[in-house]
Amino acid sequence: MSYLRYVKVIGTMHVSPKSRREVRKVILEEKPDAIAIELDRQRFYSLQSSERITFKEAVKLGKKALLGYILMKVEEKIGEEFGMKPGGEMMEAIQTASLLGVPLYLIDEDIQSIMGKLLRAPLREKILLLLESSLVFLPIAPEAESQEDIMESYKVMMHRFKLRYPYLFRILVEERNEIMARNLKAIVDELKRRGVKKPKVVAVVGLGHKKGIEKLLNSYREEKNFYTITTRL
Repeated sequence: MSYLRYVKVIGTMHVSPKSRREVRKVILEEKPDAIAIELDRQRFYSLQSSERITFKEAVKLGKKALLGYILMKVEEKIGEEFGMKPGGEMMEAIQTASLLGVPLYLIDEDIQSIMGKLLRAPLREKILLLLESSLVFLPIAPEAESQEDIMESYKVMMHRFKLRYPYLFRILVEERNEIMARNLKAIVDELKRRGVKKPKVVAVVGLGHKKGIEKLLNSYREEKNFYTITTRL
């Protein structure tokens, strides 16, 4: 049996109020044994902090910090238009996990590792990432747009992105899918080791990661020897 039977993957748009409501609704309906979110430890604490790095501080800290600052400002601008701060759906998952007393896991790749890989990207792809990150990873869809239309738009954007920016697609999508899927498998293994016969895990990730993670989980087969590589809070 595949691991997908144990994991409910919620694909969200990071700046959409609809996503926050969906996260709360699904978690309350599923009553999971664990909740996993598309964050690492640094982004987890940054999301809950009111302090934000300034442009001057980012310049002093170097290229990685400056790249992170630019991407952060793009997300903030789009979030203002939607009336929701970036990461609101992740905060909803964090708060709901605390409310229900459900273990929370951070399953994404370390942000410093991601930034290091981005800095090694071909110059052409690196520049265009800064210009197009909001269009590729934070798609804006009207509130009335159907889920089918949203998914179709995402498929088209992701396909175009993969063709135009193969290096960035591998780093930002495929490698992170692999890491998050392995971590979700490890969560299920841990729950089974603790005596939960049919573990139920809800994973909250960006919409662009949903299908890839589900495909990987569906390819895994249950093992008798378990191992854990996730970050639990």
